[in-house]
Amino acid sequence: MSDSSTIKKISIASFIMMTSVFASRVIGLAREAVIAWAGGAKAPVDAYQVAFVIPEILNHIAASGFLSITFIPIFARYISQGRDKEGYQVFSTILNGFGFLLLGFILVTMVWAPEFVRLLAPGMKDPVTFELAVKMTRIIIPAQFFFFCGGLFMAIQFAREKFLIPALAPLIYNLGIIAGGVLLSPRFGMEGFAWGVLGGAFLGSFLFQFIGAAKTGMKYYLIFHPRHPDFRRYILLTLPLMLGLTMTFSTEILLKFFGSFLDEGRIAAMNYAIRILFILVGFFGQAVGMASYPFMAKIAALGDMDRLNRIINQTLKFIFLAIPFSVLFMVLRHEIVQVLFQRGRFDAEAARLTAGILPFFLAGTFAFSAQTIVARGYFALQNTLFPAIFSTLCVGASLPLIYLFMKTMGVQGVALGLTLSAAMNSFLLFECWNRKSQNKGKKEVYLFFLKMVFLGLMVAGVLFPVHLGLVQFIEPGSVFRALALCLFIGVIFLILMPLAGKSLRIQEISEFFDKIFSRLPFRS
Repeated sequence: MSDSSTIKKISIASFIMMTSVFASRVIGLAREAVIAWAGGAKAPVDAYQVAFVIPEILNHIAASGFLSITFIPIFARYISQGRDKEGYQVFSTILNGFGFLLLGFILVTMVWAPEFVRLLAPGMKDPVTFELAVKMTRIIIPAQFFFFCGGLFMAIQFAREKFLIPALAPLIYNLGIIAGGVLLSPRFGMEGFAWGVLGGAFLGSFLFQFIGAAKTGMKYYLIFHPRHPDFRRYILLTLPLMLGLTMTFSTEILLKFFGSFLDEGRIAAMNYAIRILFILVGFFGQAVGMASYPFMAKIAALGDMDRLNRIINQTLKFIFLAIPFSVLFMVLRHEIVQVLFQRGRFDAEAARLTAGILPFFLAGTFAFSAQTIVARGYFALQNTLFPAIFSTLCVGASLPLIYLFMKTMGVQGVALGLTLSAAMNSFLLFECWNRKSQNKGKKEVYLFFLKMVFLGLMVAGVLFPVHLGLVQFIEPGSVFRALALCLFIGVIFLILMPLAGKSLRIQEISEFFDKIFSRLPFRS
């Protein structure tokens, strides 16, 4: 298969996943808006966010988030060789063995939940908030079993190059949380959202993915062969990911760890800000990473490193287009927060706090997006050990930095420290990849990054003064004012970007807008 054919397939799959991720982010923002309406930026929302720490660690240990990465290369080999039955036997062994182990972990963490919460959020001293965090933790923990099983079901579909039903998983999950909050929060408070997490995980990640995998011909066997060579290979590939600390995973944990030492509502405000960041990260990083990985794994299996490098380089250049978009979000930070969250118990002070944090996260949009692609290069070569060790060392090295910024800048310092950590991890990991793979196109990637930084500064130089001038003439305080500003500044941005792309001879900008607009329903 040629590069152009592979890129075309990745483009189609990316569009499916982008649509899913974008829709998921929109629904996710609706979820956060409902949470903000019900709880604002207060202690119960802090407790709700802390309640995810243990489940997230459990999910990480069970490698639920890495099942597609480690299982796809193994399973795809059986499919390509026509050995489907043996592939499903390996799948069943992994599902049975790790599933049973996960159920044991779930039982232990539910029993010892108070001790774990006290360890992982040591700054949470209020007894009412602490007890609420423990209670919601116990509700959310069983959802990890559904995520684990669903991860394997989705991996089977990805290996078969089926993306549609897996794309529904985050949508149904977020809708479940919203339904739980709307229906149950009037009586149970934030606990209603926790029950929504459990229901959404069952429907979106387990039931629908089981149906999707079954449609591809999935077979399940009540067997367990721990000595099977590919089961051992799976353990060797997955173990570093279980024990290692990725930057995305660590960001969620460290945000709550350091936030527990700050004033009430700071964890909630950082969470609202990072959900806005993840709109861009999901669009530019997660969707492309998920869609491109099956193709990268196949290219890596053929040993064609030059072709793999070309795919990675082109994908990174696409991801760096996020830089000017992040500048747009910085300019409109107050309006975005107001439109998304400012209602109910989320008052003007909570909006000001969240908007003040947001730029420090947005500065790392490119880094949080790029690290998913670079790491997948190693994963495609079935090398999970080096990126796991490397990322863990980067996270460890960043802890004093985050602490220093927290002490000097407060909640904004935590956000800045996490952003700098992600940037350090992404650049250093990419440079290690370049040395390993002898990537001849790395200079083009770095040059494109510098062009995007320059373009971002140009965009900021135009949009910030325009925004400042418009604020003087549009009456403040209303959602309609905020929407009007977003619309006006957004139109200027959409005009400015293609013009800047042509003047700077950045072909990728024109291609990006052409691909987006060509898929809009009103285009003929």
